[in-house]
Amino acid sequence: MKTGKTATNPENKRCTACGAAGKLTIQAEEHLCLNCLAIVELLKKSPDSIRKLSRIAGYSDFSYLQQKQIEQELPDVLDAVRYRTSDRDRNTWYVSVSELEGNPVEIFASTAFDRDQHLQSRISNLTTITRLISLILRHIFMGEKLTLEKTLTQLHRSSRQPDDLPAMLGKILANYSKKKPVDFDRDPATAP
Repeated sequence: MKTGKTATNPENKRCTACGAAGKLTIQAEEHLCLNCLAIVELLKKSPDSIRKLSRIAGYSDFSYLQQKQIEQELPDVLDAVRYRTSDRDRNTWYVSVSELEGNPVEIFASTAFDRDQHLQSRISNLTTITRLISLILRHIFMGEKLTLEKTLTQLHRSSRQPDDLPAMLGKILANYSKKKPVDFDRDPATAP
């Protein structure tokens, strides 16, 4: 029998990973074909590549990766793609998607008509939506843990005026937080 990294397969063993027969290599006490060995080497160099390969293969459920998921830190500078679009009222909007390794991790939207009073409340709600979507994207693609405190922070940062929608949602959800708000006015008629 040949010895070394790659040997012929006289015992008709099959690749531990895919079941292929042929030339096998012993890696971590497992018999691997050349294709599977290449994948193992890729994973050693770039552990996040399994997520990309799964996405390319059409698997969007990454729950099997959650056990070993490590939260990545968001870099200070990211690549972004900017889109120009129009809403049903023909207002022009600019949507920027920040990417990390080709995956969306933040989304922002703005319009040239931000001085319009009617649009102010829409912009506040839009900011809320994009901040929360960005939080979800970082959870999906970077493993960032979702918490109520992070959600409350994003709602607080989205609020542009006292008692706008993000502020109201934040105040109500703060009741479920371990850190209770100091200045929350609860309606006594609806309090339990």
